[in-house]
Amino acid sequence: MTDSSRFTITAALPYANGPIHIGHLAGVYIPADIFARYNRIIGNDVLFVCGSDEHGVPITITAKKNNTTPKEIIDKYHKMIKNSFNDIGISFDIYDRTSSDIHHKTASSFFKKLYDDNLFEEKISEQYFDENENTFLADRYITGTCPICKHNEAYGDQCEKCGTSLDASELINPSSALSGSKLIKKKTKHWYLPLNKYQNWLEKWILNDKKKSWKTNVLGQCQSWIKSGLHPRAVTRDLEWGVKIPIQDEDGKVLYVWFDAPIGYISATKKWAQNNNTNWESYWCDDKTKLIHFIGKDNIVFHCIIFPSMLKAHGNYILPQNVPANEFLNLEGHKISTSRNWAVWLHEYLIEFPNQQDVLRYVLCVNAPETKDNDFTWKDFQARNNNELVAIFGNFINRVFVLCHKYWKGEVPLKHKLETIDLDMIELIKTTPSVVGSHIENYKFRFAIQAFIDLARQGNKYLAETEPWKLIKQDNLKLRTETILYISIQLAATLSMLCFPFMPFTAKKLQDMLGVTESQSWNNADNWEKIKSGHIIQKPSLLFSIIEDDAIEKQIQQLKDNK
Repeated sequence: MTDSSRFTITAALPYANGPIHIGHLAGVYIPADIFARYNRIIGNDVLFVCGSDEHGVPITITAKKNNTTPKEIIDKYHKMIKNSFNDIGISFDIYDRTSSDIHHKTASSFFKKLYDDNLFEEKISEQYFDENENTFLADRYITGTCPICKHNEAYGDQCEKCGTSLDASELINPSSALSGSKLIKKKTKHWYLPLNKYQNWLEKWILNDKKKSWKTNVLGQCQSWIKSGLHPRAVTRDLEWGVKIPIQDEDGKVLYVWFDAPIGYISATKKWAQNNNTNWESYWCDDKTKLIHFIGKDNIVFHCIIFPSMLKAHGNYILPQNVPANEFLNLEGHKISTSRNWAVWLHEYLIEFPNQQDVLRYVLCVNAPETKDNDFTWKDFQARNNNELVAIFGNFINRVFVLCHKYWKGEVPLKHKLETIDLDMIELIKTTPSVVGSHIENYKFRFAIQAFIDLARQGNKYLAETEPWKLIKQDNLKLRTETILYISIQLAATLSMLCFPFMPFTAKKLQDMLGVTESQSWNNADNWEKIKSGHIIQKPSLLFSIIEDDAIEKQIQQLKDNK
């Protein structure tokens, strides 16, 4: 293994004040997991890191609403989120949390280096203060009338009616979203990262030839931010909850969560390295390591402009090679809304559809919002399962196993003379892994999984055209049926390998039935014969089951009840 095959793969830290829903999975965690699993299979050195984002005003607000403490809130949701990820098969090497000691030390040290290097700007400004709650307010917790469209429920950072980005000071009649009271302004001191000083560097770094592989939505948003002109951005807040800033006599100030959270990737790596007795710097400070950030489009500015500027300012870290951000996933034609409970929650899905993790993984991948916002519907979920997973993939595997046990007692038959139809099938077995792999390497996961299901579809076509169940009845054609089933079992083995990044639970089940392991060579195209004649395969077990109408109607009704 060479150093050039080392990947540090990060997935956006989920905020620990609520559970995970399908929008999170489709936008970030399923594609990140596919990419990590694939790169492990082909022999690359992969570190896949994530963790709970546990600081910031929303945590404290959730705690107040529930008459509890921030610690109790983050403990509850960190456990729920971590368990949900594990149950759906997201293969993090470590899932940490930003409330950990190692994170506080890492984030504090990061801030201190920039502070000691005089890279921050210190400013005293007036900010909105809620006297009833005795707290400065984040922009999101300031509401008022939009100065553009006059919508009277605009937020301090954006009007969701007209889409205009705002500053809280622009709102007409601003008030607190916490108490509803009018706000006053109080002077406060904070430290700012002067993004304007990194503008020229960012423009060259983002827009040079190396970024041609970046998605157009990512580059477009970066260009828009840079063209608008970058401004200093505060890195501290007036709060008790968070990473305390390492400056003497500055009590009540913590790192702003946008500065604090991405450092969580680094602190999680440090913790993983400690647990595995290895060097964390290989994954963050070696120019040969490829840093890949998987995020949703709402995080593009943080991972393509702000965090790279932080890393550049620090000076000891590598920069991301790619940031494959996805668009948003809607639900039944409407934007997912956690406040209105218009969502499919992962922990609830796992209860409602036990042992069907891979059905959700498949549907969210094949319908992923890679280039535009897409829509999840329960009817499409049912159709994808019944018409593709059951009728194509599962059907091919079941037919092959049934035939093998019916006529050869589960023993893989011999290969004999090959005909043109056999050679065509063998060529597909040889070439599809490179097609699927190329799509994954280029972050085109929808194309990748389509190539996989197309191979299974060709398997069904091969059986339908050769009709081994008819040929076996003729003594002079027994050798022909052996060849057909031999090739079909090789195809089943290839499908079990290709399936693994997308549907790991199904892959394991199929591999157990075949008596093979996931360590088969993905890249060795000539090695299409993965299972030898005489090998005994297990009796067939259905990979997928039909999802009935009543199960789907129940889910649709639950959503309607939430309206």
